[in-house]
Amino acid sequence: MENVLVKKKEGLAYVTLNRPESLNCFNFDMLMELGELTEKLRHDKETRVVIFTGAGEKAFSSGADLKERKTLSEEDVRRNVHKIRTVFHEISKLPQVTIAAVNGYAFGGGFELMLACDFRLAADHARMGLTETSWAIIPGAGGTQRLPRLIGEAKAKELILTARKLDAASAFNFGILTGITSSDRLMQECEDLAREILSNGPVAVEQAKYAISCGMETDLATGLEIEAKAYELTIPTYDRREALNAFSEKRPPQFIGK
Repeated sequence: MENVLVKKKEGLAYVTLNRPESLNCFNFDMLMELGELTEKLRHDKETRVVIFTGAGEKAFSSGADLKERKTLSEEDVRRNVHKIRTVFHEISKLPQVTIAAVNGYAFGGGFELMLACDFRLAADHARMGLTETSWAIIPGAGGTQRLPRLIGEAKAKELILTARKLDAASAFNFGILTGITSSDRLMQECEDLAREILSNGPVAVEQAKYAISCGMETDLATGLEIEAKAYELTIPTYDRREALNAFSEKRPPQFIGK
């Protein structure tokens, strides 16, 4: 892969959008590579947290490749939009915890990739927003659906209908970002969050994410049923018994993900 890079270590996968000369914008080749990688990660039992970021110092991703878009037929535009929507939806459904390390510009599709992740940490110089209406289109990769679920309907309408660009502090105040830090601390902050998660039971973390994500899309009674079924999967695990034994023996638990 050239447009998307991946590196793995100690339960972490680092996914880097690698078109820095184009501010890591999404052309069709990048979307194809990102889709293939997402499918591989879904079945990777060694990876428990995925950190997404952009190559270079300027951008996480500036969104769709407008130079490519200008050359496309209407049918090809529909193909690209369907692909980016599908890939980001698959990222949102990954069993692993996902973190967006927003190292610069995150507009349009770049912002929507952030929204598809579980957590969003940004460098203090980052700027972001769903700017599609200024291009006479609308967010097409989940932005109109994920943003109101995250910050509420009225605030989401305000940001989408004005095509407003936010600095990191404003995005944090809107409730979009998990945290803000300096550029040189960004990846360390993401790794610190990841390691807090990695210290817990792998099956429990996966099932808790599943219960929260699925439960948010339904009514409370159905959500409680989802939670009950997810809890049931943790009861027969080695890790649950190991946690109890470690507590009684006054030692840290050694989880194995089973």
